[in-house]
Amino acid sequence: MNKILLILFLSLTLSCSFNENSKIWKEKNQNIYDKKNVKKIFHEEKKVTTELNPTLKLNLSNKIIDDDKKEFTNNFGSLKYYGKLIKIKNYRFKKFKKDYQFHSKPLFMKDGLIFFDKKGSLIRYGPDNKIVWKKNYYKKTEKKLNPNLSFLKHGKNLLIADNLSKIYLVNLTTGALIWSKYNTYPINSDLKNFEDKFFLVDFNNTLKCFYIKDGSECWSLKTEKSFTISNKKNSIIIINENLIFSNSIGDITSVDISSGTLVWQLPTQRSNIMNKTYNFETSNLVSDGKSVYFSNNKNELYSVDFKTGTPNWINNLNSSLTPIVIDDLIFTISHEGFLFVIQKNQGNIIRINDVYKDLSLKKRKKVFPIGFKVGNNNLYLTSNNNVVTKIELESGIILKNQKISGSVLSEPFIYNESLYIVKNGSIIQYE
Repeated sequence: MNKILLILFLSLTLSCSFNENSKIWKEKNQNIYDKKNVKKIFHEEKKVTTELNPTLKLNLSNKIIDDDKKEFTNNFGSLKYYGKLIKIKNYRFKKFKKDYQFHSKPLFMKDGLIFFDKKGSLIRYGPDNKIVWKKNYYKKTEKKLNPNLSFLKHGKNLLIADNLSKIYLVNLTTGALIWSKYNTYPINSDLKNFEDKFFLVDFNNTLKCFYIKDGSECWSLKTEKSFTISNKKNSIIIINENLIFSNSIGDITSVDISSGTLVWQLPTQRSNIMNKTYNFETSNLVSDGKSVYFSNNKNELYSVDFKTGTPNWINNLNSSLTPIVIDDLIFTISHEGFLFVIQKNQGNIIRINDVYKDLSLKKRKKVFPIGFKVGNNNLYLTSNNNVVTKIELESGIILKNQKISGSVLSEPFIYNESLYIVKNGSIIQYE
């Protein structure tokens, strides 16, 4: 009898404690979600599966963002690319064994590019797509773990960080190693630099600041740990003297870039951590200098004031792809294949176009978007069915679906009026 009473007591206690409607959870998050000025556009977590105003015409200015500014804020806007989609070069490397290696972006330069292969070998290609140098700074055991590399160019040098916790600096001209060190935890973010420092986020959800000259640590800031590991890299942006970053449990944090002092933090997930962070993904952060925009695969698109961390509005949208801001509009694509056009200031959805409407229902269930970029007001989308889709943004009309041979496509990249796509074993350049 006593055992039965004990079981009943524990059941009631646990159900109250872990219910997100309980007082415990409400008190923990009321400072974020009870703000009167937060405008949540949709209140129910409901995925959009229909078009909205699909023939609505937009008037876009085709404004090109300054190169230096866009790297700090991820605000790439409409880039210079005229969209012939004619293959002109192929940069080859040894095929990857792990899908997570496709989350890395090549480093593009006017005289070529830099990428890596399955064993973590750094490869510098010249403008003629020939290999200029190839270097590997990993031990035999590390090569077998298939390192995933992130790059950052700083003057005549190249910074590299990986998911094995290694950070190192090499000379861009020769590939010679300048310094190398190991972080306590593997790195799980892109890299950003400011003056003589660079920044990253590791798998322990700790933001780290290092000096570029020797790799010594200048400061660090810990945020809440995650119980799971995500292949999606955390995002960093820099606005004025503030650095804003995401972590794997959905916290968005702003710090003073000089001292690492916390400015504000916005947790975006209210429910049980184990439930919410399993397979949780946040898009890259994007800013126009006033607000920060990002979305996640839990049906939330945010606009947040960059000075205070206060949400301007929250909309229902299921996507972990990086949104693109052009003029007063935000463009993004949901996991279900719908192109959304959203008013930047109000958060209102003004148009939805079904990108996969020509696919049969059976095929559609297996297709999802990988990433997109905008070139001269045309959107270029890659999907997991190895197709590049060209969409006219002003009208939402699909102009072209081009099949790419091979397997596993990356998101598209636009640099110096060319479009690049990473396949398994090569990087294709299109004019």
